[in-house]
Amino acid sequence: MIAFLQDHGPALLDGLATTILVSSGALLLGAPLGLVIAACTLSPRHLSTGAAGLYRSFWRGTPILVQLLVVFYLLPMAGLTIPPALAATLALALNTAAFQSEIYRAGLLAVPRGQIEAARLLGIGRRAAFLRIEAPQAVRLMLPALVGEMLALVKNSSLVSVIAVTEITRRAQQIASATFRPLEAYGAALILYLAIAAVLAGIGLWLERRLASGGRA
Repeated sequence: MIAFLQDHGPALLDGLATTILVSSGALLLGAPLGLVIAACTLSPRHLSTGAAGLYRSFWRGTPILVQLLVVFYLLPMAGLTIPPALAATLALALNTAAFQSEIYRAGLLAVPRGQIEAARLLGIGRRAAFLRIEAPQAVRLMLPALVGEMLALVKNSSLVSVIAVTEITRRAQQIASATFRPLEAYGAALILYLAIAAVLAGIGLWLERRLASGGRA
């Protein structure tokens, strides 16, 4: 196994870099869109609420594999020719935005309304109340779910190989086909996914402890 990793480690690390790039790009692009959708969901306007509901229903109710293929083949028909990795990032971003919006909505609704009303009675502005009272509590509540969504996003990135993106799974497939050693190839890929999951879980735990200590202070 050690000799196998020495021979094919660089290719697997290249796939790891692609996985991290696509997943992080999708997360960063999907976060602001998810916030907008969450705001529309909480809006008293029925048109905004309905549009947000339709978006979430579509992206949460259809398979991610089909979404990847639709985005990949639809963009050239619209006159947009982009690399497969960028198309994969866009599709994953649109997908994760729907899931993140529900996390943001639930986190904001979990903050007691009485605190916001008390802040306004004390003369604290809406923006200051959100930044100093509502947002810190909501972030602490949302953090475990957001870490879970990041892990799901990394796992979903294994499907982007269907549109010719050479991430970890695709590299493992190529190595298995070339060496006829699928156990070692996919075992190495499994280890890399576990390493990513461990790092994300560790970061989430560290942030959770930091926010908890700050809250007690």
